[in-house]
Amino acid sequence: MTDTAVDTPRGADGRRGSGRGGRRGRRSGLVALVACGVLLAGPVTLLVVRLTGLDAGTPLAVPVVLFPYGAALSVLVLGAVLAVPALRSRRAVVVVTLLSAVQVGLLVPRFVPHRQHVPAQAAELRVATVNAHVGKADARALVRLVRTERIDVLAVEELPSAGVAALARAGLGRLLPHQELHPENDSSIYSRIPLTDGGPLDADTAWPQTTAEVTVGGRTVRLVAVHTYYPLGDAKRWTRDMTALASVARNSGPDTVFLGDFNASLDHAPMRELLAAGLTDTHAELGHGWVRTWPVGMSLVPPLVQLDHVLHGSGLVGVSVGERTVPGTDHRAVVAVLAVLPGAGSA
Repeated sequence: MTDTAVDTPRGADGRRGSGRGGRRGRRSGLVALVACGVLLAGPVTLLVVRLTGLDAGTPLAVPVVLFPYGAALSVLVLGAVLAVPALRSRRAVVVVTLLSAVQVGLLVPRFVPHRQHVPAQAAELRVATVNAHVGKADARALVRLVRTERIDVLAVEELPSAGVAALARAGLGRLLPHQELHPENDSSIYSRIPLTDGGPLDADTAWPQTTAEVTVGGRTVRLVAVHTYYPLGDAKRWTRDMTALASVARNSGPDTVFLGDFNASLDHAPMRELLAAGLTDTHAELGHGWVRTWPVGMSLVPPLVQLDHVLHGSGLVGVSVGERTVPGTDHRAVVAVLAVLPGAGSA
């Protein structure tokens, strides 16, 4: 019997298996890698902006709010690179792994609760903030929210005179009789607790922010109802607003609450500057890392980013925080319970 040897066809370059099929496979792999590179261009750009703070005072302040989405896309691309043989090159795996690791590393702290021990005798302050969408928010729904959540202090932004009148007709005054109303400036504060030292905030912002003080647990807590300019309209003006608020925060002491529509996410450099001035974001403190409060009320567009926050000084600690939908406005309301830490306030 004679054995017959069968050779594997050789390609034009003399290597086995390197003919038309091999070239087609390499071409497909190259196309797939290029596609991954194109997909990662956005996440890479957002990461550079996030790390360098290039969003401060520039149009880059608008896209950087999408940084968490860029991180999610990078993780998906990493999964594809690991799962698809045509994409699995050592260089691609290393690059995408490093990119994903840096992005996720920046996001992880806001998903990890930083809970402090709250003594049982600590007094609590229940606060809420909502952008009324130039008074279009449903007044009765907002009053129901205040009643249901037993709110002590409510900050309302974009509240013109007509909105003030609508809330009065809906009965808000019976629940929150103490009021610092400034419809001519944009924001107002309603309170169950007597307000003192109220008025427009002395700060270089596009329009005056409203401030007041309440006494909780024997301590004076300063409140600032915040509504900054918006980056899409004028990024430099928005940055100046945030810088002015940071200056106020540095001089306000630990018993301070800034709440409202900051037109900023935790990925904005000016917001990080504000937090570095002595404030804590209640959502991040309690591990609610990817909350979305804007836009709402649009049938085809879900909420995408968090622009509305409750920030507090070191004399208080977050107990709970959540979002509520109020018909008529394009922002979700934020409701938070803050505890006043005994002995933690200013001397």
